[in-house]
Amino acid sequence: MSLDYPRLLAELRHESQRLIEHLDGLTPEQWELSTPAAGWSIKDQVTHLAFFDDAAVLAMSDPSAFRVQADALVSGGMDFPDRIAAEYRGMAPHNVQGWFIGARTELQRELNDREPKSRMAWFGPDMSVASNATARLMETWAHAHDVYDALGVEHPTSIGLRSIAHLGVSTFAFSHALHRLQVPTVPVRVELSSPFEETWSWGPEDAANRVTGTASDFVLVVTQRRHWTETGLRVEGSVAANWLDIAQAYAGAASRRAPQAVNQ
Repeated sequence: MSLDYPRLLAELRHESQRLIEHLDGLTPEQWELSTPAAGWSIKDQVTHLAFFDDAAVLAMSDPSAFRVQADALVSGGMDFPDRIAAEYRGMAPHNVQGWFIGARTELQRELNDREPKSRMAWFGPDMSVASNATARLMETWAHAHDVYDALGVEHPTSIGLRSIAHLGVSTFAFSHALHRLQVPTVPVRVELSSPFEETWSWGPEDAANRVTGTASDFVLVVTQRRHWTETGLRVEGSVAANWLDIAQAYAGAASRRAPQAVNQ
């Protein structure tokens, strides 16, 4: 899948705007609704996005200052997302929404002004600006999904599903290494039906290990919002099944989704 950076940025804008539309008009009580992520409210989901949008802008504009911030967070333990959520839990909902909108606007401006292949610091290894944009899209989709679940509404169709699915496939080796497992050399074929009547595929057509189903189900799995057995995905072969048990499209501590539980 070749990089179409303007399209990637448009996908991020689209997913961001859909979330902002759903946040508009929420009551204070709704902001405190529990989401599927244990211990996290809608407010926590939004402060998480805002904080790491600010972190991404800092990483691009002042790498040294970002590294100081990142090292301080990591030194306190890999549970820093939970600590950040707790720190901002007392913030008023309108301030949280304003923070997110402002942080996301600045992030999009910064991403638009950068060369997509240029490198930037991040938690763990450096990455390209385009990779960070994809990661912010994935994070937005995943945390927005938790918000939609809490509100009892359908996740709006995302034009960024292919980019997130591609990230999920691309992190095959990363997921195994993160869990200290040997990376299989056996190929896996992934075939996904899109909401736009297209089929997206990765891997050799004749692979014995296969994952087939909808793009939405696959993205739910690689963002650990659902265990693959809770979706309509068809999984053939032990390599494919073992991968989906640990699939993790986001950086941070190794985690795995057990049925009926959600990880941040």
